[in-house]
Amino acid sequence: MRYTVRRTLALAVGIAATLAAFGGQAIAAPPPPDTGTPTPMVVGGTQATKGEFPWMVRLSMGCGGAMLTEQLVLTAAHCVTRTGNNTSITATYGVVDLQDTSRITRTSTYVHRAPTYGTSTGGDWALIKLASPITGAALLPIATTAAYNTGVFTVAGWGATRENGGQSRYLLKANVDYIDDTTCKNSDPYYADLIPAAELCAGKLAGGIDTCQGDSGGPMFRRDNNGAWIQVGIVSHGNGCARPDNPGVYTEVSTFAAAINQAAANLGGGTPPPVGKVFENLADVTIPDAGAAVYSNVTVSGVAGNAPSTLKVGVDIKHSWSGDVVIDLVAPDGSTYRMKSASSSSTPNVITTYTVNASSEVANGTWRLKVQDVYSQDTGYVDAWRLTF
Repeated sequence: MRYTVRRTLALAVGIAATLAAFGGQAIAAPPPPDTGTPTPMVVGGTQATKGEFPWMVRLSMGCGGAMLTEQLVLTAAHCVTRTGNNTSITATYGVVDLQDTSRITRTSTYVHRAPTYGTSTGGDWALIKLASPITGAALLPIATTAAYNTGVFTVAGWGATRENGGQSRYLLKANVDYIDDTTCKNSDPYYADLIPAAELCAGKLAGGIDTCQGDSGGPMFRRDNNGAWIQVGIVSHGNGCARPDNPGVYTEVSTFAAAINQAAANLGGGTPPPVGKVFENLADVTIPDAGAAVYSNVTVSGVAGNAPSTLKVGVDIKHSWSGDVVIDLVAPDGSTYRMKSASSSSTPNVITTYTVNASSEVANGTWRLKVQDVYSQDTGYVDAWRLTF
C-alpha cells in the first residue's frame, strides 16, 4: 500500500517555541479514521488569529477541512472510509481555539469519497455533507487550473506540532515552498511513486516546517491573481513530519476540480464559489472613543453589472471591546447595509467576513466601510478590509 507513513498536518518550527507560545498546553484529539495509518499536522508554525482563515473546519475523526459551500466540507479521502450515509462526524467551524464556546458545530449526513482514491490515478479528496448549512459561512474557492500550483503556499491546521506528538488546541499556520516533482521524487525513496498529475509537494527541504499528524484533509492555499485566497492542495501524506529532504505531499486540487464540483452538485449542498476579484484597503484608520463614525474607502473597477447577492466583506478591526463597535457597508450610491450592531460582548477585535446582499447596487464605484465606537473607555482602529466580488 502506498500510504504507509501517513501523517496529520501540524505547523511547527520547533517544540520549545511552540510549547512556549501556547503555554505548553495541548489537548487530546479524536482518534484518526480507521485506515491503518496515522494522519498529518503543522510543524514550525504560529497561531492563527480568529477570522484569519474563516473557512477552516476541524473534523471529529482527527482531520481538517475547508468549507466549499455552506453545507459541504472538502477534506481528504483517507480521512473517511467510504461513500454513503454517515452521521458520525462532527464539524467544528468559526474558531481558532477548539474550546471557544462561540464555535459552530454540525453533524454529517453523507460522505462522498473520491472513486479514484487508491488507484494509479490518485485522488485523495472527499466531500462531507452537513446535516444543515452554516448560513453565511466563509467559503474557500478551489483552483480549476494549474496556474497556481507554484510559489509559496500557506497551510493551517490543528494537528501535531512534532512528529508523533499530540494534537493542538489552537489553529496553527505556516508557509511552505513549492517543490517540483523531480526534486520531490528524488528527495527520498518514500517519494519515488509520487503521482505528478495528482499530487503536489511542498515544504522546506531543510526541514523544520511541515504538515503533520492531525492536519490531513486541511487546505493548502495561496493568493490568486486578484488577491483572494484559493485552495490548491489538500493535506495528504508524507514521510514523517518536518524531516529534511522529506516534504509534504498534497492532493493537486486543480486536477480534480471538475470532479469535486460535479460531486458537490450531485450532493445538493450548494454551489462552490467562483474565484473572485478582491479590492482592499490596508491603511489604518483610528476609531475615536465614543466619537463620530470613521470611513475607509475601496474603489471598485472592472466588474461588470451589479454586485453579487453574496458580496463578501472581510473586516480586520482591532479594538479592545468588540461590543462597542458598529459596522456598516456604504454602497457607491449611499445605500447603507448594517453588518454589526453594538452588543455587550467584551471579546477583543472584529476579524471576520460578512455576506451582504448587494445585488441592487452597481459594482463599480467607491464603497465605504463605516465604523463607529458607540461607548466610552475602549479604543481601536480599522486595520484592513476587503470586498470580494
